[in-house]
Amino acid sequence: MTETPCRSARPGRRDMLRATAGLAIAGAATKLAAPAVHAQEPVTLRYLGTAVNQSAEIAAKAKQDLGITIEYIPVTTDDVIRRAVTQPNTFDLLDMEYFSVKRVLPSGNLQGIEARRIKLFDKITPVFTRGVTAGGKTLGEQGTAPKKVQFITGRGSKDLASSPTEWMTLIPTTYNADTLGIRPDLIGRPIDSWAELLNPQFKGKASILNIPSIGIMDAAMVMEATGAYKYPDKGNMTRAEIDRTMAMLTEAKKAGQFRAFWSEFNESVNLMASGETVIQSMWSPAVTKVRSQGVQCIYQPLKEGYRAWATGFGMPRTLDGRKLDAAYEFINWFLSGWAGAFLNRQGYYSAVLETAQANMEPYEWAYWMEGKPAAQDIKAPDGSLLEKAGTTRDGGSYEERMGRVACWNAVMDENSYLIRKWNEFIAA
Repeated sequence: MTETPCRSARPGRRDMLRATAGLAIAGAATKLAAPAVHAQEPVTLRYLGTAVNQSAEIAAKAKQDLGITIEYIPVTTDDVIRRAVTQPNTFDLLDMEYFSVKRVLPSGNLQGIEARRIKLFDKITPVFTRGVTAGGKTLGEQGTAPKKVQFITGRGSKDLASSPTEWMTLIPTTYNADTLGIRPDLIGRPIDSWAELLNPQFKGKASILNIPSIGIMDAAMVMEATGAYKYPDKGNMTRAEIDRTMAMLTEAKKAGQFRAFWSEFNESVNLMASGETVIQSMWSPAVTKVRSQGVQCIYQPLKEGYRAWATGFGMPRTLDGRKLDAAYEFINWFLSGWAGAFLNRQGYYSAVLETAQANMEPYEWAYWMEGKPAAQDIKAPDGSLLEKAGTTRDGGSYEERMGRVACWNAVMDENSYLIRKWNEFIAA
């Protein structure tokens, strides 16, 4: 949280999880009763995915509540896709990005998840089922908006459904809205547009994410913000649009705009904390990490909106019998609140908001989800200080942040061409 082609970011997100969550849960209050029924017999679920939701704490809690052993198989986003397509019998539960559905589904190796077996199906945020927030704000659909790939026509179907059905591709786990990080103390004026990333004022002090299909979408947000071009779909550019976008980035690089091109979580933290960069592509927990070092850093809301991402649980076609039942048990447990609260405390968003809320202190929910000033210090699941009392979350409430999503991470039809052009840009 590598994500090549769309999120080599994921190894960085493993570092981020460890930086913000640690390996111990100190004082994580659980307000909902844990599931009462343990697995009928000992069962182990092999959990294939990137590191975002793979935590020792979640596995330990699932073992305690369900009697199910979670065996993590941490790999890059590309390897998640590769194994799902070629080796569906090597895992029992798949945790992958929503954009990956279009690459995995045609293999026939995803079995539909039966909506009626998901106890909280009706409580899953409509961000995934209808493309709107609970408050009714319509989300941007450029890129792979989850609702485009959420449903299929039958259990073993390779065809996406254009409207909700009883069969789902994935059950959402985490999602978020990404923007630019800035150093307000070194910039000294308001920043409100993606266009500022290429402002000559920040020559040699800007950085962009070196992951082709994310970096180019950030660049597209810049391009549109300057008024130079408006994309029909930033998440699925033509070759001509890729060329146009890369030409803009290359011109900026030749002019000395960029200090670095980062691809790993701690790299982005170090660039900002040291002051080597003052504006750059960033992730929310990385901004928090910079602030934890006593350095001013803001995850800046921008008038053009956010670029979003989402992950979800899928089931391989080979899963059946007791392991299939256990997978449903685990997914239902994951949605029941404890895991959602655990992830919300790190700045992510969970699939079922009300159960997560029931597992959080009122002041935590007010800070993370309602955009209110923290009534007391905000701490990570390991008890370490994240934010001091009185601070507010950058970007405000859940409705404000998710309600301003402009596009979603995606793999373009011209992905191979994009990667070639991006590598030429980095090497130039």
